[in-house]
Amino acid sequence: MHTILVIEDERDLAGLVAFNLEKEGYRCVIACDGIQGLEMARQHNPDLILLDLMLPGMLGTELCKLLKKAENTSQIPVIMLTAKGEEIDKVVGFEVGADDYVVKPFSTRELVLRVKAVLRRFAVETESETIINIGTVTIDTSRHVVAVKGEEIAFTSTEFKLLHTLVKRWGRVQSRDVLLRDVWGYNYVGDTRTVDTHITRLRTKMGEAGDMIKTVRGFGYKLEER
Repeated sequence: MHTILVIEDERDLAGLVAFNLEKEGYRCVIACDGIQGLEMARQHNPDLILLDLMLPGMLGTELCKLLKKAENTSQIPVIMLTAKGEEIDKVVGFEVGADDYVVKPFSTRELVLRVKAVLRRFAVETESETIINIGTVTIDTSRHVVAVKGEEIAFTSTEFKLLHTLVKRWGRVQSRDVLLRDVWGYNYVGDTRTVDTHITRLRTKMGEAGDMIKTVRGFGYKLEER
């Protein structure tokens, strides 16, 4: 049974979300402020976190940063719940490591579908330990670790999956729509700018090695030697 941590200061909304998720077979725990949410994330090691943006004690953006920086919580997918629906707000959410973004008011049915899609996307794959070396980049698929020139780079789960997808399709152009489908999941509700934002983050984190990610104008991306 998957455990979902709901970090939401509106108690009625938190209870409604938990009720609908539990009907789908999930186990839910609730935190009502940012500090309690951080403690419960460390204590329960949930499979997914639903995180409100405006929280007492600690903003959701700051909490997400801390979760993604800590080794024991960095791989937990985070769906942000917020009343802020402007494009810049979504970009900020993705920049701090959110894996999906749901704008209030939302239907509980939509939220349940988003949760299912993200959990499916981050399902642990049974694969043997594999080390992939490409130039100065080393990818450990069993540990979900990327290193450039021997130095480990902190990637979110989505960033790792995006890079791994491009690596597996070395030299082949991948459209933004295909990347959305295969990295974010069939039921993901979003636009292709999400892909562009994550590609930019990959290149920035990888430094010079990020030049291997080539833009194919008007279509998508591919990975090849510089």
